[in-house]
Amino acid sequence: MVEDVRRALMEGQCSVPAVGSVDAGVAPYLPYVVVDADGREVEPVSAYLRDLMLGDVSPLTCRSYGFGLLRWHRLIWFLQTSWEKVTEAEVAVLVGWLREARNPQRLRKPSGSSSPAGSVNLKTGKPSLREGYAPSTINHNLTVVSGFYAFHSRFGAGPVLNPVPASRERRQALAHRSPPEPAPVFRRGRLRQKVPAQAPRSVPDQLWDELFAVMGCDRDRALLEFYVSSGARASELLGIGLEDIDWPGQLVYVISKGTRVRQPVPASPNAFRYLGSYLAADGLPDAGQLVWRTRRGDPRPLTYWAMRRVLQRANDKLGTNWTLHDARHTAAARMAGDERLTLAEVQTILRHAHLDTTGRYLTARVEDMHDKLQEHYAQPRPQRTFAAGYDPEDIKAVFGG
Repeated sequence: MVEDVRRALMEGQCSVPAVGSVDAGVAPYLPYVVVDADGREVEPVSAYLRDLMLGDVSPLTCRSYGFGLLRWHRLIWFLQTSWEKVTEAEVAVLVGWLREARNPQRLRKPSGSSSPAGSVNLKTGKPSLREGYAPSTINHNLTVVSGFYAFHSRFGAGPVLNPVPASRERRQALAHRSPPEPAPVFRRGRLRQKVPAQAPRSVPDQLWDELFAVMGCDRDRALLEFYVSSGARASELLGIGLEDIDWPGQLVYVISKGTRVRQPVPASPNAFRYLGSYLAADGLPDAGQLVWRTRRGDPRPLTYWAMRRVLQRANDKLGTNWTLHDARHTAAARMAGDERLTLAEVQTILRHAHLDTTGRYLTARVEDMHDKLQEHYAQPRPQRTFAAGYDPEDIKAVFGG
């Protein structure tokens, strides 16, 4: 029975076969394509991704949307339903399946190298990723599927109604909102997951010193110093060449993730000192090559995943669960807490599009208030006194002894 299969998926009793894949495309206007179990391109998906690329999105956005649509098509292939005849019922099955299914990305971490899924690391205060799909991932998948059907509806294809429920209240609130006004509060659309608002997790100074101390070479020390002093994103900093380094000005030029524009980013003198030591020991890269390279075998560009593995090995030694993006949070928190820098200046350095994003780093954390709280708890409780002239017996009779 079809209903039994749907119920089993939503209760986690069965899973969707991992058929099809997201492959690299051959055309620049379509960097990624979704193929089915037989290796054939899913043309409706390609049409939508091609339209996204015409809107000047990043190739990584195209890849992310491709994986979201692959999950959706795996589900409707399993349910033997045409993409043009789906309803809200299939979207509900998608949400139920993702809430119960295991995320295959969680299987990539080395065994025994991290805390159990979903547990909180007592040293860092950060929770480990859960085994399943995060609520934000489920919401992103709903957004992808909704955009896919909204695109095809313009050409008279697909179901009459978009199968993904929309929040009309949210659309009305955002359609007429002025940027200076506070964000309106509205109900989530049906099937949308609740995503808790959490303050950015920066690394305390003492734990940062411990992390820096376990770095095994000047390359890794230089990268950490650049991350925590410049606030550059991990992938941005890994993509610089010698021509992107301004030694006298203490600047590096990175391709910004959002705008894809080459922009200057300041860094600390310590970062440039460690960078100089690294280049002196390992040699200068060839013309046109990237600065950061592997140190084993033939030199190759240091990828994001390789640098992530460097941090994972450090986490194994320290019993922590820091990520590369925590370094950017740390840089932002340090800058925002410096009275000599205005919030607008911090926004410029971090290249935030909105000042509200920078303002999130002004939020106080309980971990950072440890010393103040200890002083507060150590203070004696105030003793109640009364003005002279009152008889103690009268006070006792009125207020109790």
